[in-house]
Amino acid sequence: MVPYSQILKLIWPLALGMLNNAVMQFVDRSFLARESMLSLEAALPASVLAWVVLGFFQSLVSYSGVFVARFHGAGDASNLRRAAQAGLFVALPAGLVTIALSFPGQNLLGLVAKTPELAARQCDYFQPVMWGGILVYCHMAFTAYFTGIGHTRRLFWINLCGNIVNIALDPILIFGWGPIPALSIRGAAYATLFSLFLQNLTLFVMARHLFRPVVDQAREAIKATREGFFRLVGRILRFGMASGGYTALNILSFVIFVFITGRTDDVDFAVSNACLAVNYLLMAPIEGIAIGAQTLVSNQLGKGSLEGAKCAARRTLTIAISTITILCIGVLILREPILRLYAPEGVPEQTARFMEVGRGLIWMMMAWQLFDVTDVVLGGALKGTGDTRFVFAWMTFCAFCIWIPLVVLVWRYAFTIQALWMTTIVYVVIVCAGEVIRWRSERWRSIKLV
Repeated sequence: MVPYSQILKLIWPLALGMLNNAVMQFVDRSFLARESMLSLEAALPASVLAWVVLGFFQSLVSYSGVFVARFHGAGDASNLRRAAQAGLFVALPAGLVTIALSFPGQNLLGLVAKTPELAARQCDYFQPVMWGGILVYCHMAFTAYFTGIGHTRRLFWINLCGNIVNIALDPILIFGWGPIPALSIRGAAYATLFSLFLQNLTLFVMARHLFRPVVDQAREAIKATREGFFRLVGRILRFGMASGGYTALNILSFVIFVFITGRTDDVDFAVSNACLAVNYLLMAPIEGIAIGAQTLVSNQLGKGSLEGAKCAARRTLTIAISTITILCIGVLILREPILRLYAPEGVPEQTARFMEVGRGLIWMMMAWQLFDVTDVVLGGALKGTGDTRFVFAWMTFCAFCIWIPLVVLVWRYAFTIQALWMTTIVYVVIVCAGEVIRWRSERWRSIKLV
């Protein structure tokens, strides 16, 4: 059995780290809003398009952590090291592909932007983020290694310090200071990339033992090591591609939903975006807990303990449900002041309608939280077993064969923000049901990860 203390030791830094990233993004957007509403308007589509690509490769690279955890559980130090090196190896070509994709991405932004000035702002943010993709992927490879061996606290402190640097640089680079010119939205991107560079540098120093050459190996041993390394690269690609596809298509389905909600009136769209921002803050720590479930399950399977893996998933899910329950109670208690943070001022009728619609959407958001948490955590556990193809295929089917068609039907025949949000509840419940059935069936036991 895996004790709760061991699970909490691993997951609390991951949960707080994800929440820390969410807060950092919120601060980024607040500085951009002060600089120009045009910059704030440009940041969302540019960042979402970038993360469709970055999310795919980020999940692909981070899947090396499942192998690290598996070998750590098995006590196989040699293959553990190879798995960590393989993750970094995959990060390099992923960075080059991302740079290549930045050019058609800029053309796409130019086509869909309402004005040439908005398109220019979007590209000012999109290009440096895409060119800096290699920093994102290397950071994920290092993070996967330290998470896989259970050293998550040091990751949290490095991430926290990096985000503090990011926040400190935001006003300097966005507005300018002394000899530093005002870079507007491009400054926000540069601040994030510089923060990632410092984090990578720190993590590289901490993981430098991974790169020490083994000088006393015979030629045959070196050849075997090389063959084992490329075999692991192939396994990471085989299982990680589905994990990356899950992330990319999940983001894409959400983008389609947000695009359609944008067809409602301005107040309804503003309320929806505000409530989705609250939902992101609620789910950010759960995403960290899901990474913990993925790591713990893989680690226990590496030890050869099926019951340990099942216990780790069950207890991690219990912690996640307890966490989201507390957070939801807090949101319900504070829903009025939370909504007033986003409510428009100066027009009493709009403010009253914003608050009225917002109260309803907050309650609807609470209705899907337990199902969403179960889906996310069990999805992480299934990825830890190597069952990435099911997770990818099931989400893709539910999103593009059930949810988006429902959204389109509502768009045509019952176009209200409440009806659109009801489709999300249906989608989350169905995805959750599939994940629960898959986990309980234990069909993942037959998957050979390594």
